[in-house]
Amino acid sequence: MRELVVMSREWCHLCHDLLDELRPLAAELGWTLRVLDVDADPELEARWNELVPVVLGGNTELCRYRLDAAAVRAYCRRFPLESAP
Repeated sequence: MRELVVMSREWCHLCHDLLDELRPLAAELGWTLRVLDVDADPELEARWNELVPVVLGGNTELCRYRLDAAAVRAYCRRFPLESAP
């Protein structure tokens, strides 16, 4: 399963805005989203703190603070669906 990870915070309006934009893009590309609340894990909070929201593909940071749809598309194109010609 192809998955993008979003480092987020529940109270962060930028996080909500980014997710609202990313959800339809991920669906269009056939990728799932996993949202991690950095405040729920001390290690994530220590690493990401004020850097959220961040979209990760694997260990690659695709964008921070605002959605970079072109970067997400470029990353996802590197992993075509098996059913694609």
